[in-house]
Amino acid sequence: MNATDGKGDTAAEKRIDVSTAMRRASGQLAELLRCEPGAVSALRATDEGWCADVEVVELERVPDTMSVMASYRVTLDADGLLVAYERKHRYARGQIDRR
Repeated sequence: MNATDGKGDTAAEKRIDVSTAMRRASGQLAELLRCEPGAVSALRATDEGWCADVEVVELERVPDTMSVMASYRVTLDADGLLVAYERKHRYARGQIDRR
């Protein structure tokens, strides 16, 4: 409960900032999957916390343009803790997005 107005805090009021959310989404997913942390290609605030799309290297190949990448949807709570993830798609690193 907030001492000044008597109302309870909402998730948006105590949510971590955007740069912290980006680092935590990438770092926690990489730790869970035991892979190199990748780029965050999308990030948006939700009522519960954050939703991010994180790109990771799943299989390293030579040359690196043949490495297998994956895009994961990561859900963080308002404190920045990973609560869910799912792989959205896989692709070769050198592949151009044709959607």
